[in-house]
Amino acid sequence: MNKKSTSGIIASAAGRALASGGASSLQKSLAGSALAQAGTNKVTGKAMESKASAALQSARSSSTTKALAGSLVSQSSKKR
Repeated sequence: MNKKSTSGIIASAAGRALASGGASSLQKSLAGSALAQAGTNKVTGKAMESKASAALQSARSSSTTKALAGSLVSQSSKKR
């Protein structure tokens, strides 16, 4: 089990992404998952981990998208 949780800085960025009309659907998906894990011991699911990993590898991802994705990958199951 991973003991990491979403930091306040990432949670704030996630909230801004969800409130933004200009955020992509990918960014909003990552933001929702990050907020769902804030203050909990939940870990990132396999499907969201794959989505976050792809976002990190994409040259087209914004810095906010990559920050959200990085947080989610770091909170994934250590067994995967």
